[in-house]
Amino acid sequence: MSYTERIFEKVIKENPNEPEFHQAVIETLRPAAKVIDGNKLYEELAILERITEADRQIKFRVSWRDDKGSVRVNKGYRVQFNNALGPYKGGLRFHPSVNIGVIKFLGFEQIFKNALTGMPIGGAKGGSDFDPKGKSDFEVMSFCQSFITELFRHIGAQTDVPAGDIGVGAREIGFLYGQYKRLKNVHEGVLTGKGLELDGLPGRKEATGYGLVYFTEEMLLANGKNFSNKRVSISGAGNVAIYAAEKSIDMGASVVTMSDSNGWIYAPKGIDLSIIKDIKEVKNLRIHEYVKFDAQAKYFQGRFDWSVPCDIAMPCATQNEILLNDAKNLIKNQCFAIAEGANMPTDLASIKLFLENGTLFAPAKAANAGGVSASALEMSQNSMKMKWEFAYVEETLKGIMKRIFAKIAATSEEFGEPKNYVMGANIHSFRNVSESMISQGVI
Repeated sequence: MSYTERIFEKVIKENPNEPEFHQAVIETLRPAAKVIDGNKLYEELAILERITEADRQIKFRVSWRDDKGSVRVNKGYRVQFNNALGPYKGGLRFHPSVNIGVIKFLGFEQIFKNALTGMPIGGAKGGSDFDPKGKSDFEVMSFCQSFITELFRHIGAQTDVPAGDIGVGAREIGFLYGQYKRLKNVHEGVLTGKGLELDGLPGRKEATGYGLVYFTEEMLLANGKNFSNKRVSISGAGNVAIYAAEKSIDMGASVVTMSDSNGWIYAPKGIDLSIIKDIKEVKNLRIHEYVKFDAQAKYFQGRFDWSVPCDIAMPCATQNEILLNDAKNLIKNQCFAIAEGANMPTDLASIKLFLENGTLFAPAKAANAGGVSASALEMSQNSMKMKWEFAYVEETLKGIMKRIFAKIAATSEEFGEPKNYVMGANIHSFRNVSESMISQGVI
């Protein structure tokens, strides 16, 4: 049995009931096995044992009061996975589905995503099973202040720099930052995703969605295709989905689907994004409201099933939303490119099918790296005590995404599979992290 296969068995045995974490480890290390199993130094220095075991896992109680004065209790987490390349960096997710296995999978993915950016940042993730939906501003503030009152002792501008994720936007980051500043008595770039009034980065909200499209554009151009007059199917209706839709439309595509946790819409003539923005960003309503404004649009309640014809699919909602039947539907409907906007939205069987079919596939650790790239830019802006313009940030982001594609395309060429961007991304990022670990000794 190979070194990597032994590690898969070890990870599954020692981390029971954490299927997302198991999947993330296998999805990352199996494509990189070409370099791992051929280099005895990795095994001698236990690189895989070290890289699959987090530096530390922090779990804590979060007690807070709701509007009625009742005491509520949630669980809080921060998994600081690997800081070989720089300070820990990764978002905070507030959602009922959060547990330690989900946070570990996200943190492990973050190591390699961050490595692809070329910026000096390590990998971490955190969050809570708290649900901000339906909560008042006071309740969200009460929770955030309690959450950071425990977490503040484990983070810092040169130690660990959290950001936003599902359920954590500029409002939540502001409350977290305010309490951190109060406790530490320092004004530093410890949290990214802040509002502009708190020295946040112009374009941070748009960065993951825009970056997804910039990466996808490079992948398409490298294969003789583009966005012009293409049908794009997008899941989700948060920041990633909305701004991926916006940039896709800017490039001449029509976006035909979007979704939320209740259901999804199909607009064969193309979605009017101004209506979506009003529904989701201004009025905070459910996506079914869209059909009131578009007579040709249809609403389907329940899980988004990737059944409508499209040229490009961008899963931007959550993990494992494209399962094998969905992949078969996409292939049957002649979808030629999949670009992952969410974290690990495609299961392993579907990725295998796409690659065997010759479908262009942009893995999340590369394609959705725009968000963390912008977060790293915000860290730089804060450390230099400067304010950058949106146009500068957008142009810099585009350059980063182009470089990421170039790196993984070159790596896939090196190993004789020029269109296997999954392999290219995993080998390139693993090399970056492991070489840094080796140079620092056994720590």
